[in-house]
Amino acid sequence: MKFYLISDNIDTIVGMRLAGISGTLVHEEQEVRKALNEAVQMQDVAVILITEKLIRLCESLVYELKLKCRGPLIVEIPDRHGNGRTTDSIMKYVRDAIGLKI
Repeated sequence: MKFYLISDNIDTIVGMRLAGISGTLVHEEQEVRKALNEAVQMQDVAVILITEKLIRLCESLVYELKLKCRGPLIVEIPDRHGNGRTTDSIMKYVRDAIGLKI
């Protein structure tokens, strides 16, 4: 099983390739949706890494896949500009998954 990267930044792609992780470079929402759907269908991919900026382009699809699909695991990673995550992103998963506000 392997990792697969979906990124909007060539520096991230190059860095991950040095670590043996292949991936694709995308910029537009439709490209992100296509790349994500293709990656989910890959039989040998266990973990999909996707940058925060791209997740913001299609949040509903990413959250739906995280909540409903058995695999692969989708992991949000910061890009080279740092972590732009909102403070309640984990709480959003809990709230969406079980309907409980903590």
